[in-house]
Amino acid sequence: MGSRAESDEYYVLDLCDEILGTRGRRQSTFDWLRGDPSPKRHRGTRLPVDGYWPDLELVVEFQEEQHSQPSSLFDRRQTISGVGRGEQRRLYDARKHALIPRHGLRLVVIKKAAFALKSKRIARVHMRDIAVVRQHLELD
Repeated sequence: MGSRAESDEYYVLDLCDEILGTRGRRQSTFDWLRGDPSPKRHRGTRLPVDGYWPDLELVVEFQEEQHSQPSSLFDRRQTISGVGRGEQRRLYDARKHALIPRHGLRLVVIKKAAFALKSKRIARVHMRDIAVVRQHLELD
């Protein structure tokens, strides 16, 4: 795969921009959404969200396979919290699900599995993909 801008995540966020009529911020962070503390970061690192539309009070998280099933590539290392990366990802996803709405923002989770895939990537059939994203954003 090429750059992050060519990723399935950014493709889906670009579709959100198109539907919403405004460009969201990529990889935004909030002071109140943090990972576990570490010796170097006593308050924890700010956890990024995939897409954030401040004027719409909307956060979109795009979740690929590693969010719902084990992945040796993503899960092989231990974390500062003493748990595997897969478990940490589940904990951080749960933290986002709890804290984002608590701070007055709407959270929409769009899973890669909702799209038609070709060679493990979104097949990128624009009209079909727009419909998938529109349904998740509940704009119909």
